[in-house]
Amino acid sequence: MTATREDSTPGGQPAELKRVIGPKLLLFLIIGDIIGAGIFAITGKVAGQVGGAAWLPFLLAFAIATLTAFSYMELVTKYPHAAGAALYIHKAFGIHFVTFLVAFTVACSGITSAATSATLVGQNLLIGFGQFIEGVPSTPEAGMFAAIAIIIILALINLRGVGESVKFNLVLTVISLGIMAVIISIGIGAIASGHGDISRLVVFETPDDRSLFAAVTMGTAIAFFAMVGFEDSVNLVEETKNPNRTFPRIMLIGLGICAVIYMLVAVTIIMVIPTGDLLNPKNPDAGILLDVVRIGAPGLPVDAIFPFLTVFAVVNTALMNMLMASRLLYGMARQGVLPQVLGKVNSKRRTPTLSIVFTTLLAIALVVYVNLDTDSGIVGSLGGTTALLLLVVFTMVNIALLVLRRDKAPEDSFRAPTIIPILGAATSAFLIGPWARSRADWVQYEIAGLLLALGIALWAVTWLANRINYKKGNISSGHF
Repeated sequence: MTATREDSTPGGQPAELKRVIGPKLLLFLIIGDIIGAGIFAITGKVAGQVGGAAWLPFLLAFAIATLTAFSYMELVTKYPHAAGAALYIHKAFGIHFVTFLVAFTVACSGITSAATSATLVGQNLLIGFGQFIEGVPSTPEAGMFAAIAIIIILALINLRGVGESVKFNLVLTVISLGIMAVIISIGIGAIASGHGDISRLVVFETPDDRSLFAAVTMGTAIAFFAMVGFEDSVNLVEETKNPNRTFPRIMLIGLGICAVIYMLVAVTIIMVIPTGDLLNPKNPDAGILLDVVRIGAPGLPVDAIFPFLTVFAVVNTALMNMLMASRLLYGMARQGVLPQVLGKVNSKRRTPTLSIVFTTLLAIALVVYVNLDTDSGIVGSLGGTTALLLLVVFTMVNIALLVLRRDKAPEDSFRAPTIIPILGAATSAFLIGPWARSRADWVQYEIAGLLLALGIALWAVTWLANRINYKKGNISSGHF
């Protein structure tokens, strides 16, 4: 491809992404992504599946994710390039159609998560401002336009540069951790004053008379919505300083910190709130975390301030999701799996401009689609669809690692014990099945199928474009 003014440096060399992410920024990126929307959006849902045993699905989700994290640590140090899972599967199997679908699946997991987060933020902002300003609309249509505005703002930050994005992430993550610390402290205070009961931690309760195994399985599948964080980080490897040394250590530290925070939140909720009330928060839209504050700090006007507090954590998740999706498309365009135009980098900002625009348009389309049918439950299923897509990717990444053991690894690369990717693939694959979801949540398969159908259509366009370019002599036959 002939370098253009947009994707070339002043010296005529192809522009590359800028390495600005050090260990501290990477750590806060992983923590902010995992702690973000997930801790507000799914904690109550997990508790709704298993009652007082809500800590167990979170523990299992982090354990299963850690297995796959070991696989990612080996692969990212062996192949330190953007595109993450799609790149590894491309190198393992060399089938462009499969690679394309994996790339699109990973991108869609981030985009569905971003759409979920943007919708949640839009609704909360309208509710919050409506308390102080008369006439603020709270209809689904108004929430849809607010979500679209949020996605556009995040796109502008993304276009500005990865340095600005990760620094913004740093600020939002610090605020989010502060909010979590306040909620946990209030919960501990409530427990100390006699409002807590440690025996609730072993009380199992499910609304549909499921067995413990079935309920915990469903709860674990829901909890996986939070695990998109370290998959996002892998796609930023080309913008990370010294990735072979940085990624293994920071990824494990980040997962460990997040696991502790989620467990503290889960245990606090269970001990403070009676088991029967876990299934019925006073404000279903706000979630169960508010009930902890109501009990521990009854004089705090939580309903007035909560809509604004969620913005910091949830916007953070959306920003990182969109950042990941654009870098993934950029990386695969550079590999010839996606249209080459998506691999262009702005020479001034060093950002993949067209990839950012494409993922932004797709996120907006998804927000519009789910908000046009708010009674169908599709909006609430976006988080589950994110987890479903992520589990598919985790399964394939673990298998790819075993295949890629045939390639010689650099001396400074990380190596995971062989049993770990085997267990990672088996456990992730198990949580993909319909037994890990209630029948009402099977709409997740429908949403995922529609997104993959769009991916197949885009693959056909890519294949045709590559074939035309091959005949013109612009690319090699390896691109298709």
